[in-house]
Amino acid sequence: MSRFKQQGLRNTFRNARKGLRLALRSEVNIRIHFCAGILVLLAGAYLEFSAEKLCILLLTIGMVITAEMLNSAIEFSLDAVFHNRYSKLVGMAKDISAGAVMFITAIAVTIGLLLFVPEIINM
Repeated sequence: MSRFKQQGLRNTFRNARKGLRLALRSEVNIRIHFCAGILVLLAGAYLEFSAEKLCILLLTIGMVITAEMLNSAIEFSLDAVFHNRYSKLVGMAKDISAGAVMFITAIAVTIGLLLFVPEIINM
């Protein structure tokens, strides 16, 4: 077993927090999604959403931020392996991962509209 597999539970959580901080500090899109997510949750609380609706919002926000983090990890990994050299296949992989973020973001916006529009109309 490698020394990386023997890091222990405490170090696992420390590394995960470090990764989250790194993502928030280094990636503008993740900060944008994170701030938008907070605003959406505050709007849901203001409109007195049920616990189920807030859970849907949390899961949706989590999916978007997770997709953005995975996209960044893929980009960093490919840049490291290929030493920032252009490769058509690397470009395709990056475009596909960015497309995944765009896809889940469109789904999240649709979910947001389905949850918020009826509440706003009924105000």
